[in-house]
Amino acid sequence: MMDLYLDASVLLPRIVREPTTDVVDTLLAGRSGRLMVGEFAIAEVASALSRLVRMGRLGSDEAAARLADFDVWRSVRASELDVEAADVRLAGVYVRQFDLMLRVPAALHAAICRRLRLTLVTLDRKLAAAARVLGVDVAVPGAAHSGGGAM
Repeated sequence: MMDLYLDASVLLPRIVREPTTDVVDTLLAGRSGRLMVGEFAIAEVASALSRLVRMGRLGSDEAAARLADFDVWRSVRASELDVEAADVRLAGVYVRQFDLMLRVPAALHAAICRRLRLTLVTLDRKLAAAARVLGVDVAVPGAAHSGGGAM
């Protein structure tokens, strides 16, 4: 039983229908481990919905309703994680490894997973590849082989 950390790329298809929704649902449906969601990923989801409202792809009332559904889903299915100062420092180390080509949000998700020894679930293939190099276990919904590096 492994505990899974869900980044925003996986959380958003849970509340907004996207081409990746079915593969995300399939991956999460059969899991017996805990689902973990970081407070930063929660903020990223709200930011993504805000962007959809600004672009006119989603009404503000609908976005608010989807965020409310997301809050309920999290309270029932997931545990929330706090970002710690050590996570931010480690993310800074990761982005300085230029060959990984990570931005701070992605590096922060990898750092949280590294600290807590969680499997990172992401649709971001660049993040998945970098996390594996950093020794983080990774699952990519829909990928034939999702396993990653040892801790």
